[in-house]
Amino acid sequence: MAVRFARRDEEYAESHEINVTPFIDVMLVLLIIFMVAAPLATVDVPVNLPSASAEPPPRPDKPIFVTFKADHSLAVGDDAVTRADLAAALDAATGSDRAQRVLLRADQALSYGEVMELMNVLRNAGYVKVALVALEIRSGP
Repeated sequence: MAVRFARRDEEYAESHEINVTPFIDVMLVLLIIFMVAAPLATVDVPVNLPSASAEPPPRPDKPIFVTFKADHSLAVGDDAVTRADLAAALDAATGSDRAQRVLLRADQALSYGEVMELMNVLRNAGYVKVALVALEIRSGP
């Protein structure tokens, strides 16, 4: 690359080119900052599903509880039932009204898949209005 110097001051020509080197440096620094900060923005948050702080809906007059214990035993109300007799016990408790809401209490030690299997049993029995019961967390005075 050759550079030509003029002999007199008035012979120097003005250069109208943009110097992009500082712009590229700034862009590279911003790229590095975003590359480091992006993985830090996606942090896994532990979720404790059995507790809820939402305002509970009004309770029905006579709720139908299905209890799923840690030892995989089932109960409708206070009566223990087997998985095969669950649909018949619910029909007896609801008077065969499948539009009634069923409240499902599942132990925290059970896996999510086991609770979903029980919900599928309830759905196959015709009970599609299933609500999960959780402990209330009261905050404030």
